[in-house]
This record gives sequence, structure tokens and C-alpha cells, in this order.
Amino acid sequence: MAIITLPYRYLERLAGTDRQTVIDRVPMIGADVERIEVDHVDVEFFPNRPDLYSPEGVARAMRGFLGIEEGLPAYTVRPSGITFSVDPGLADIRPYLGSAVIRNVNLDEESIQSLMSLQEALHWAVGRGRGKVAIGVHDLDTVTSPFRYIASPRSRAFVPLDFEREMTMEEILTDHPKGRDYAHLVENFHTFPLIVDAENRVLSFPPIINGELTRVTAATKNILLDCTGTDRKAVITAVNIICTALAEAGATIESVTVEGDEMPTLAPVERVVSVGECSRLLGLSLTPQEMARLLRRMRFGAEPDGASRVRVLVPCYRSDILHDWDIFEDVAIAHGIENFDAVLPATSTVAQEHPVTAIGRAVRSVMTGLGHLEVIPFTLTNDRVLYANMQREPSPGTLRVLHPISEEQTVVRTDLLPLLMEMLQANKHRELPQRLFTVGDVVVDCITSQKAAAVSIHPAADFSEAYAAADVLCRELSLLYTVRESADPAFIDGRRGDIIVDGRVVGVFGEIHPAVLTAFDLEHPVAAFALDLRAVPGYPVQPGTP
Repeated sequence: MAIITLPYRYLERLAGTDRQTVIDRVPMIGADVERIEVDHVDVEFFPNRPDLYSPEGVARAMRGFLGIEEGLPAYTVRPSGITFSVDPGLADIRPYLGSAVIRNVNLDEESIQSLMSLQEALHWAVGRGRGKVAIGVHDLDTVTSPFRYIASPRSRAFVPLDFEREMTMEEILTDHPKGRDYAHLVENFHTFPLIVDAENRVLSFPPIINGELTRVTAATKNILLDCTGTDRKAVITAVNIICTALAEAGATIESVTVEGDEMPTLAPVERVVSVGECSRLLGLSLTPQEMARLLRRMRFGAEPDGASRVRVLVPCYRSDILHDWDIFEDVAIAHGIENFDAVLPATSTVAQEHPVTAIGRAVRSVMTGLGHLEVIPFTLTNDRVLYANMQREPSPGTLRVLHPISEEQTVVRTDLLPLLMEMLQANKHRELPQRLFTVGDVVVDCITSQKAAAVSIHPAADFSEAYAAADVLCRELSLLYTVRESADPAFIDGRRGDIIVDGRVVGVFGEIHPAVLTAFDLEHPVAAFALDLRAVPGYPVQPGTP
């Protein structure tokens, strides 16, 4: 989840109320106050509300929630006369472009930090690490329209942000910090995405880095926004959120013509919802007038539509409104979560711990006792992490996502050890030793079961450490096992062993193969083991999800 910094002075000016009121009431709209500092407060928001990832967005929501300014925010969009063309050669690379002109911005240190933080938060929440959407913010007065979004030769050179010398785009991928971080998004393409102006000067190399030419500073008054990506809806969402946030700070928004289409419009979306359905779901007795009033507090446009319905105008920045029930949730928030009566359920049962939960708890107890830290990797991953990096053949029982939103999340995990290796890769800049473990569900042939895995990385990590950890866990789980030499290609030949129970392989341990370390960009030895928990005494006999 995203943690957003809210500077008090800037927040109070935008919200029209004092800081303490915001701090006291912001948890009631679905936030968690992380820390309160002398000059700012850090607040954590759920990923489904990217419109709240800036002081401007929070202030807009709080003005409605506190009754200071209710109803649909009005945003005027004028045509800028600026055009963008899109190269057909980008169709298989990053085909979608969104843009806008934002004029009369008044940037100081706090508002610049807010804009940059919003940009990075959207890269995470909407852009999936820039793979789905990448955002560029440029000083419009340093470049000349019309603009072109082109597929460029990899040898094209320009001065990237924070550098003083020209670099080719291939050099940027290896020598620039942002290039190294995001090279995997473009390195396999023959040409690279590039945004240039009428004089062929480079504005941006999306999704990697902007050019130094268009750096935004406190002197910037007019901004050109570009959002490129692989998903049109996500691109438009990012444009809408940034434009409306800056409009809340006093800027004016102008549209850009992209291949004949004017964007953004910032127009709301109309829905008609049932008052009775909302009342039944929330356990309230609402009239259309009451429901409309509550929705206006959440910054919707809302008016009664007959005796049983409400006509709702959903703001353009509310990308989370996908179903009528999403609107009903906002009704509940406006009513006040604290105002709902606590009621005991009509039925009562006697619970007991599920055997799978008991086994998982035992694994956690043992592994934390061995000095390992538990992590919880994502359930969705990809073939590269699960199989290619581990030098293993893909499992025919892998469950694949029919319409993945990202190349990084295309399959349901069949194993846990590769995800721990990926976790080590993400934390390779941290101090050593690192000892991690995880226990959780895997899915093979559409059957859910549980596994455990652990890794240890440091200069002296070896086979003996992996064997000792696996042995302790098996013994503490009352698992009678034998060991034989393994052929698992993820481990070094001669430094790997299979865990055998009742004649079948239920686990593996040893020292990770150097080729696997290289694939995960690791520089130190890794001792690891994995165990199928179905072999543990007491595990339920029937297959499937508990």
C-alpha cells in the first residue's frame, strides 16, 4: 500500500481546515496514519484509491467528508492547440499515449515534492512498476509543438535527467540508475519509445527517463504531461488523476490532440443505482434524498431519480468505481463506519484450528527459532521466475491467468523457493546475512496445497546449513524421512539432496547453482530448502483448498 506524505501547511491551505481535524478524521475514509511528524503526517492508503495519493487528492476528499465543499468537483478543459502523433511502429511496444497541458502552475518545494511523489505512487499502483503506465512531466516552455511519439533507433542519444552528458539509449539502460532499474521493460525490442518535439529534441525515453531539457523546477509555469503504456484505460486514469490533482492546486487544464482524439475530457461517468439494494447491503433504511446527500459528501454528483433510485455522477479520477457496490461502500463511509451498530450474528458455531493452519503455525515457530524472517510473496508470478531462472522445466500443471494485466503476473505459483530467490534479489542492497522463509498455498493441476521454503544468503552459506535447517524442520514436524542425492538443476551437483517420505520426493535442499544466482543477480552463495507439507503427519487426506 502507498504511504503519502502530507505537509501540514500545504494540506491546511488546500483542505480549508486545521491539521488536527484531518489527522483525526482521515482514517474514517479508509486510511491509516503511519506517523505524525513536526511538519507533516504520513498516511497509508489502499491501492484502490490512487486519487488519494497526493495532498491535493486528500484535501479534495476531506473537504467533502467534513462538509466544507460537497458534490462533484468541476474541472474546465480548454483546447491547447497542441498535437501529438503516434508512430505505428510502437503498436507492439508501448502503443498508448495520453497527454494534457497544465498551465499556471505555482510550484514551490512542497508542491514539486507532491507532484513527484504522486508520479511515483501512480507508477506503482496504476502502472505496475512502469510496465503498464509510465508518466512524464515536462516544462512546456522549453520545447516546441507539435510533438511526436516515435519508435527510435537504440543508438539515439540525448542528455537524460540528472546527467550532464549525452548518452545513447542503450547506454542509459546500463549506466543510468533508472535505466538499470527498468531496462527489462524495453531491452528486448529492436527500437525504443521516444518523445520528441518539432525540433527533434528529446523530451522523454518512456518508460525509463525524461530528458534534462524539460526538467520541472520551481520556475516552471506550464507543464506538458505524457503517459505512455500498454493499457489505454490505465493511461487515461493516470492522466485524469494528475490533471485533477494539479487543478485542485489552482492550475488550468488544456486538452491535447493525440492522433485526432482530444484528451483529457475530465468528464464524469453517470450511473443509476438502487436505494433499496444499498439499504439492504448496509443494513440501513435510506431514502433517495438521504443517499444522495451522503454521496455528495464523498464528492459524487448525486440526485434522487424517482422513489427508489439515485442518479450518480462519478468523478473522472475515481477509477475504483467498477460496480454499484463500490458506490454503496462510499455511502457507508459517508454515513460513518463508527455509526454502524455492532450486532451479534444470528448463528453461532464452535471453531477449531484447521490442520493445515496448525502445520503452518508449527513451521513458523521452527523457522523463526532458527533465525529466519517470514515473508509473504505474491501468489501470481511468471514462468521466468518459476522455471527459467531456476533452470527447471515448466510444470504441465501450471495454472495460467487467462487475461494477465502484466508480464510479471501470468501464472499462479507452483513453488515457493523461486519467489524467495526473487525476494533476495529485491533486497540485495541490504546487509547480510539474510535468512528468509515462507509457508503458503501453491496450485498444481488446479489443486491447492501447501509448501514451505527457506533461503539463507551470506558468504559462508553452504550445503551443510541447508541440510541442518531442513533436518530440524522435519524432525520438529515429526516427519520420518530419508535423503538421497538430488538431480534438481536449481542446486549445485553434489551439493543437493532430496527429502524422501514413503518412497516419494517431498522436498529438496542444498546450495543454489551459480547460474541461478546469476539469473537473480545475486553475488553470494545461497543455502535453501523446500518442503511439500502434504507429507507432514496430520495433513488432511483430501486434496484441494482447505
